[in-house]
Amino acid sequence: MSEKKEISFWINGKKRSFDVSADEKLIDLLRREGFKSVKFGCGEATCGSCTVIMDGRAILSCVLYAFQADGRDVWTVEGVGDFDRPHPFQTALAEEGAVQCGFCIPGMVMSAKAMFDTIPVPNDEVMKEMMDGNLCRCTGYEKIWTALYKVREQNEQGNSPDSNQ
Repeated sequence: MSEKKEISFWINGKKRSFDVSADEKLIDLLRREGFKSVKFGCGEATCGSCTVIMDGRAILSCVLYAFQADGRDVWTVEGVGDFDRPHPFQTALAEEGAVQCGFCIPGMVMSAKAMFDTIPVPNDEVMKEMMDGNLCRCTGYEKIWTALYKVREQNEQGNSPDSNQ
């Protein structure tokens, strides 16, 4: 049996403490604590369904140990938009009909949010790089990319609604 250690970090704007074992992955901690938007897809950092934002950067929680989040700022989809005030990318995904099964969408939202927060009007190469590793098995990506372009255009025109973060 592995020894537990207490860690604390900010999750979706609230400081919380957790008991974790040395070998516990961040995805397992988050899901255990009710953050079900963080999906387990591959466990090998290749599909993007477990993407969260840590200290402003999109990271893959399936290969990060929970203790590595100690003292950090972590965001999941539960902290990014809601039904009344969705993130612009969430709105664009819905408007473009880009969601089919929905399994990949939380990871896509987190990667896009991290990108648009850092680079509000990314060029195509930056968008490809920042969204690389987010796999969708349903849509063929066309409508997802249309949604990304829509948010980029809104940002370029300066009329994008504020996100919750």
